[in-house]
Amino acid sequence: MARMPSAERRRQLTEAAIRAMTRDGVARTTTRSIAAEADVSLSVFHYCFDSKQALIESVITTLTDHSVTVVKQAIRPRATLEETVRAGFHAYWDHVRAHPDEHMLTYELTQYALRQPGFEHLARRQYQLYGDAYAELIDELGRSMDFRLGVPVAVLARYLAAMTDGLTLNYLVLGDDAAWTDILDTVTAHIAGLVDTDAPPR
Repeated sequence: MARMPSAERRRQLTEAAIRAMTRDGVARTTTRSIAAEADVSLSVFHYCFDSKQALIESVITTLTDHSVTVVKQAIRPRATLEETVRAGFHAYWDHVRAHPDEHMLTYELTQYALRQPGFEHLARRQYQLYGDAYAELIDELGRSMDFRLGVPVAVLARYLAAMTDGLTLNYLVLGDDAAWTDILDTVTAHIAGLVDTDAPPR
């Protein structure tokens, strides 16, 4: 087995855990099955992660990064704020449609953490990550486009996290690709309406 830096090995094991959990479910995924998925020994797994909690936190963070990365790449300033917001939402939605099993896994992780004694903080951490990711995107956009929010950043960030969380679950349950263009356009117009582009940023 080739030696590699600890951080890289943790990334390898985290991605293997995502694959195993997506295939087998969170509760049925064991440290042994993750090590086998990553093609490493069990001792390597325990060297990188000292608990299942640490592994699940890494999985949650990585899954969030998967979505946030594609949005960050898409949400560069465009002719209007509405076009910019629309590009971000559509990039996220393309990721949901391309990787539905990953997004399904995020909900399973939440339920698992809430039901497993001692893991409840991981569910809170998961949703804090969502809010933090939106707050960072809002701040970055605010620095590149002159606008003033009609609500505090923290409020808008949590609102966006809750809204996309609900929309994603709705899509995973109902599907119906044809309906989502109009739905996303409605969401985009609503979010753009919370911003005053004629006023200086505060």
